[in-house]
Amino acid sequence: MNWRWLAPDRYVLAIVSMVALASVLPVRGEVAANFGLITELVIALLFFLHGAKLSREAVLAGITHWRLHLVILAATFVLFPLAGLALARLPSAIMPTTLATGVVFLCCLPSTVQSSIAFTSVARGNVAAAVCAASASNLFGIFITPVAAAVVLGVRGAGSPFGEAEAIAAQLLLPFVAGQVARIWIAGWMKRRAKLVGLVDRGSILLIVYGAFSDAVVQGIWHKVSAAQIGLLILVCAALLAFILVTTAFAARRLGFDKADEIAIVFCGSKKSLASGVPMASILFPAASVGLIVLPLMLFHQLQLMACAVIAQRYAARGVEPRGAEAIARPSPAPASS
Repeated sequence: MNWRWLAPDRYVLAIVSMVALASVLPVRGEVAANFGLITELVIALLFFLHGAKLSREAVLAGITHWRLHLVILAATFVLFPLAGLALARLPSAIMPTTLATGVVFLCCLPSTVQSSIAFTSVARGNVAAAVCAASASNLFGIFITPVAAAVVLGVRGAGSPFGEAEAIAAQLLLPFVAGQVARIWIAGWMKRRAKLVGLVDRGSILLIVYGAFSDAVVQGIWHKVSAAQIGLLILVCAALLAFILVTTAFAARRLGFDKADEIAIVFCGSKKSLASGVPMASILFPAASVGLIVLPLMLFHQLQLMACAVIAQRYAARGVEPRGAEAIARPSPAPASS
């Protein structure tokens, strides 16, 4: 039996290393202020790259399959948040307030792009639809996640929640739009230097995680959460993932989708994006609480990779014929940067 799926993802290990480094050597004082400015620039760069990487053809591919896309968007932005709000009502002994906020926040995030497509491809599902649905989820998430956080969690600044969410969305959206515009000139350059772009993408997340946990360590994060609470949080995230996986599969079958479409719905509708979540959290929440708030997302991210690796292999073993593979190259399984 192949036990490789149990191994932690290497990128997740790199993120854990940043948490460990921040626990030992956090940035403080004036250095932390300068680091915060660098982080803001990194976030802008990150969303610029996301905009430049997102092909218009991929967004348009399969867009007429509107029933499938509506189901995936409903799972991502309706079913998930409702489940998160239910989990947030657990007793504080199980789910402290900040961790509960983190769980609800992760439920408001968009789906991944790379890993959703990769798992759909491995499972021999509708790849073209997965590309379109995952891309649309990330695009809509730039608007929906800040608004959902403002309304559901009461995240706000000096103005109204919608005004604050609009300002936050603009901070993320403007670099994204700039990337889409710049794609006209740099698409070829980015394609030729895909590894370099990927390195910047993943390196940006590591930098943001280090800064977020530095602030959290200075504020005493490890005195606020125990090993037992982390264990309970893992169980909560596992239960949430299991619920979404079962519900999306059941809904796809009840609504009459074929097996290839069901695979796309399950893998696109059950994911949450680490690449979008960490920078959004650093903008939406006070610096001192970001570390705790992204902790559920980090745990959920690893669980979703492990669980979906097994499920994709089981789908593939049933011999489902892939769709959309003639237009989109089969990606490598389970990249972790989303």
